[in-house]
Amino acid sequence: MTCEALARACLERIVEREPAVQAWQHLEPDAVLDAARRIDRAGTGPLKGLPIGVKDIIDTADMPTRFGSPIYEEHQPARDAACVALARHAGALILGKTVTTEFAYFQPGKTHNPHDYGRTPGGSSSGSAAAVADGMVLLALGTQTAGSVIRPASYCGCVGYKPTQGLIDRTGVRPFADSLDTVGVFARTVEDAALFASVLAGRPGLRIENRSVRPRIGLSRTHEWDAAEPATAAVLEEAVKRLQASGLDIREVVLPESWRGLCEVQKTIMAYEGARACASEMLTHPDRLSAKLREILQIGAAIAPEDYDSAQSLAAEARAGMADALDGLDVLLTPSAPGEAPRGLEATGDPVFNRVWTLLGGPCVNVPGLTGPSGMPIGVQIVGRIGDDQRTLAAAAAIARVLSVQ
Repeated sequence: MTCEALARACLERIVEREPAVQAWQHLEPDAVLDAARRIDRAGTGPLKGLPIGVKDIIDTADMPTRFGSPIYEEHQPARDAACVALARHAGALILGKTVTTEFAYFQPGKTHNPHDYGRTPGGSSSGSAAAVADGMVLLALGTQTAGSVIRPASYCGCVGYKPTQGLIDRTGVRPFADSLDTVGVFARTVEDAALFASVLAGRPGLRIENRSVRPRIGLSRTHEWDAAEPATAAVLEEAVKRLQASGLDIREVVLPESWRGLCEVQKTIMAYEGARACASEMLTHPDRLSAKLREILQIGAAIAPEDYDSAQSLAAEARAGMADALDGLDVLLTPSAPGEAPRGLEATGDPVFNRVWTLLGGPCVNVPGLTGPSGMPIGVQIVGRIGDDQRTLAAAAAIARVLSVQ
């Protein structure tokens, strides 16, 4: 199959579905087809011909990058972000820019959930998750600072992979909270996500070649379990049932009591760093920021430096205890989101089940395959040790093979 033929198939799907889903911020079909023909003539690399979507906080030299904000409506970067440049070098076709929330925070963009247009797709990587889940594109780039890869992947029903922080270079990606921001990927399968990430990270070992892995799994309901809706509780129970029926070993894990306040720690760090990352916009264009964003920036600006330092110390202590929390296990099985995608488009859902894992910095994978009472997707989250992405992806792929069998 040629890159041009695949690109045309993606564009046809977008023409059919984009009026309802609205996943794309920038798309030029003629330019896409011209680029596809160039790849067919001379392209090389492990991603040759594969169309990808790029979250619109990630710089592209040939397309605007608007950050989900009217302030940057005409912003044209001078060069590609590192992850985009590496994808192009590996032969990928940049199909277009996908919708993001404002500066990758909580003010929603225009995207609808592809399974129910009256529900949120999640955020902040809303367009990337919706486009992959709806078959508009094979792969997409996103970012996560709280829950912006895992949560929309759960709501839309695709694979979302947030690597260990820093595994994929963030040069050319709009920052919000430097010690939390992580570049991640969306795909239809864990194997595809692993291939994509392996190229961007320069780590061929991430690719999944052994399909006989039998991971040791710890079930963690987390300290935030009170936020789980009945739908998530039922999905987690069903996942455990299927995994045990397949012969996989699962034991319940109680997280350290000292982790109980880590959600608030993550919020403190995110607000403090966000206020500084968005200082220019807050000082020069406050009237062009949403009320949601202004509120968090004002909160962050008011946080005392010693409180921020204390939060970072608590985060460092928790990271040091991550290996002990997974003692004798390969991965943890936890909720990806509180439930099905909420109705309405005024909010993007609660990242309560993602904040702690983002703070700790290790790899997380949303595995789809299960649904809630309304037939909407609900994923489960696979969490691994910091830096142990290869094992985490392999475990997630094994779990996905079980959960996808009805």
